[in-house]
Amino acid sequence: MYITKHSNITDRTVLDSFWQLYEVSYLPIAASDPSRELLFRSEFDAVLADPTNRITVLRDENRPIAMSVAATDIGATRYLSRAFFEQAYPERMAAGLVHYVMWIVVHPDHQGSEALFHLARAGLAQEQKEGALVVFDVPESNQATQRGGAAELIMRLARLCGPVNLESFGVTRYYALDFAPPGNKAVPAAVDGGRVAR
Repeated sequence: MYITKHSNITDRTVLDSFWQLYEVSYLPIAASDPSRELLFRSEFDAVLADPTNRITVLRDENRPIAMSVAATDIGATRYLSRAFFEQAYPERMAAGLVHYVMWIVVHPDHQGSEALFHLARAGLAQEQKEGALVVFDVPESNQATQRGGAAELIMRLARLCGPVNLESFGVTRYYALDFAPPGNKAVPAAVDGGRVAR
């Protein structure tokens, strides 16, 4: 296994091989959370073509088996509030040291192996050297409570690079207003004059 680092990827063959890894890694969890975790292909290609993003790939022979992408310009992403981080970390933002891990994927055949260990160590080493604030989010399917879960695993992996603290910024919860009558979760037919038209 070996690591390659990239930015500004536009070669279609490379994009296709990375997309295959990304898609096969995310599809099993696509139905686990209400938010759309899997990017559209056009979004994926745009992220990899952005020269401000750091792409770290773990390969087995020449096949990509794990990949992480970190945005070094959080204002270029639609996921984080620049205003929040400018207020909370003004010096770090001014220095360009607030980065965002957009995703970490490991091929299903290599989950539970040393792949994540190697990827995290390689991907976080530069962040640690720069003294960056590395922001990431985790869907509830991988982080059921504030403690433990994927956040703690990522923190443990980050400790391989040096001392680190884990901070929590909050949780997004999803709610729905369900107007279906109790016991009938099917969508009702059209209502006509207060009676349900069937």
